[in-house]
This record gives sequence, structure tokens and C-alpha cells, in this order.
Amino acid sequence: MALLSVEDLEVRFFTRRATIHAVNGISFDLDAGETLGVVGESGCGKSVSSLAMLGILPKTGRITRGEVRFGDRDLVKLKDADLREIRGRDIGMVFQDPMTSLNPVLKVGDQVTEVLRKHLDMDKDGARREAVAVLDRVGIPHASERVYDYPHQFSGGMRQRVMIAMAIACRPKILIADEPTTALDVTIQAQILDLLKGLVKEEGMGLILITHDLGVVAGICERTHVMYAGRFVETAPTNELFDRPRHPYTLGLLRSVPRLDASQKEKLIPIPGAPPDLSILREGCSFAPRCPYATDESRERTPMLEGIDGPMHRVACWNPVPDAEVATVASSSLEASGS
Repeated sequence: MALLSVEDLEVRFFTRRATIHAVNGISFDLDAGETLGVVGESGCGKSVSSLAMLGILPKTGRITRGEVRFGDRDLVKLKDADLREIRGRDIGMVFQDPMTSLNPVLKVGDQVTEVLRKHLDMDKDGARREAVAVLDRVGIPHASERVYDYPHQFSGGMRQRVMIAMAIACRPKILIADEPTTALDVTIQAQILDLLKGLVKEEGMGLILITHDLGVVAGICERTHVMYAGRFVETAPTNELFDRPRHPYTLGLLRSVPRLDASQKEKLIPIPGAPPDLSILREGCSFAPRCPYATDESRERTPMLEGIDGPMHRVACWNPVPDAEVATVASSSLEASGS
């Protein structure tokens, strides 16, 4: 049985001007000890999906369809009080921006101990000792002293470690990391990814990694879902996705990655156009206006995820990328993205 099972999740934002179709029916399973990547451009619905699963959408957001099953419980149907018991204890989350996610007027030690006292019913002294231990575990030097510091006294990488410490303090079964390496230099990025991989291995937790960085996905994820306009357009084991990208959007993402082995004269190939307006829900493939392989069928009928190149590799496309075109990027995509 999957640790987490999401089925046909749909999220809408109801504003005065329009209804935003943010997530349009995504489904996936997460097993214990598995690392799952969700990748795509900004605004495609990655972060909204994770917020919806935890019941922390903004006031205008609503789950209009679908299930999020954690064990034998559907999180969509739980009351907020019940969800608060699960958030932080069973499912931890590392939010995008640690500077805005951490409370600037509270010491970091107080923010970590709050989680421990709330969910594990620890006393003040016991929670403080555990906070020092977990901060030390995520690589905060002199943790026993730094628990008394404020967020602004930490660097970006250290603040990210504090966020991870808060998320894992109660040893959750699932960790959701939303853009955990954004705005960090490559050395700190590598340290954060090594930390996450170590936590998955030691604790056996399931990890959902949300990112727009294909290099991050290549370095840590076992399976990857490519998301566009609120839908999964391709899903496969990560190595297979990089070796044989079959959706034109996935191919476009890979071609947009700088390569160390490319000549100075070789230019990146950007994806033309812009993502669709999610306030308008049209029939047809949402990527069709930007797709070089689009046909009348693409513009008129919405494709569903179907198996291609084996049951583990699925693509939502009426005209998958031809083998000859795949071969032009397959030899170097994984190496270039993981460098």
C-alpha cells in the first residue's frame, strides 16, 4: 500500500475577476523511502498541489475534486483540527523561501521547539535539547549556541537548514521540499541535496521534491513527474525520462539546460511562447500553442497520460517526440543536467 496516494486532484482559485484552474486532475503514489520529483515552469501548479494536500491553500483556493489518501484517511475530507495533527508530525514541509517562512522576531530555537512541544508533548527543556540535536543533525555549526539567534543572523543556506530541521523534527513519514535549493549557490545546493538524500535513507521517509531545476531532479529523484498548466504531461523513472523524453515540453526543458560540453557558438533553444492563461480552460492540449508537433487533434482533444516505452513511462501527448529527435538530446541530457 502506498504511503501517500493522490487521485484526480483538482484545485481552483475563485477570485472576483475569474476562476483560476490551477491544478487539473493529477494522480500519483508515493512509497516509503522513495524520492519523487515534480518539475515544471513557475506557475504550472507544483506548489499549489502540495499546499492543497496539506490543507493550507489561501482563502480563495478550493479543492474541487479528488482524494489525498494518507494511510486509510482522506486528507481532503478531514477537518482543520485533524489536519493540524498530521501537519508537522506525519507530513513535514520545507517551504520555498526560508526568509519569509521563518518568523523574523522569534529565535530559531523557539521555532523548532514549538513543533516538538505541539506534536510530541515535550517539556520546555526536553524540546530545547531535541532542537539542538536536530539543528546539529542538519549541519548547523555550534547548534547549542545558535538556537538563540534570529533568522536574519543566518545565511541563506543555514536558514534553509533550519527550515529542514523544523520539518523533520518529529521524524515525519513524508517530507515535501518546495524549491529547497532556490537562490543558493551550487556548493550549498549540493550540501542540501546530500542532506535530503541522507534523511530519506536513514529515516525511510517518502520525499516529494518540487523544483524547476532539472539538475536537482537528476541528482536525487527516482521518479519524475513533468507538470504543465496544472497537469502531469509526462511521468517516468528519472533516468528514463532524461534518456528518452517523449513529450515536446520535456524535450524543450532539456534543451534549455546549459551544457558544459557545448561550444561557445552553440545557443540554447528556448521554448517559444508563454504558458497559457489558467483562467481559461480550453479543450485540447494546453501545450499545443507552443508545440512544434501540434496538429488539429492536439488543439481539439485533451490527451490523457498513457503508457509509452513501457508501463512506467507515461505521456499525455497525441504526437510524442519522434525517436530521431529524442536521440539528439538523449546522449547528453542526464550528464548536462546533473553537472
